[in-house]
Amino acid sequence: MTIKTFDAFTRLSINDINRITNFLFEHSGTFRDTKSAIRKSMLYAAKEIAGLGGYVFIMEHENNIVGAAVVNKTGMNEYLSENILVYMAVKEEFRGQGIAKALIKHTKKYCRGAIATHINKDNPVIKLFENEGFEARNIEMRLKR
Repeated sequence: MTIKTFDAFTRLSINDINRITNFLFEHSGTFRDTKSAIRKSMLYAAKEIAGLGGYVFIMEHENNIVGAAVVNKTGMNEYLSENILVYMAVKEEFRGQGIAKALIKHTKKYCRGAIATHINKDNPVIKLFENEGFEARNIEMRLKR
């Protein structure tokens, strides 16, 4: 299995965007966002909407997505991370096979600058990120409107 990388230069088709959106929505479990939010992050990464862009990484097995990650560039440095790993999911039957780890390693290799991610405090994936060098640094507090 190899990782495919999409960005502003390696374009995502509308079919790709829909397929990856559905995958991330279906396989993110309890901690998932809406399909609209997931789609918007990919459109931002692909520079289809205004912004700095980013990356979409997918791993496939027999032409089926088994893992995916979306990274958005923030344009910030020193005071916030230059990149944010917005979404990552692995198909349930492929979990425990190193796919998430490979996606994180690819993200670290491909992105320049610091990478942040938001993880629900109850999500067991925290340990994986800690093993890959991520450190808990701040607590996010959000005012929803």
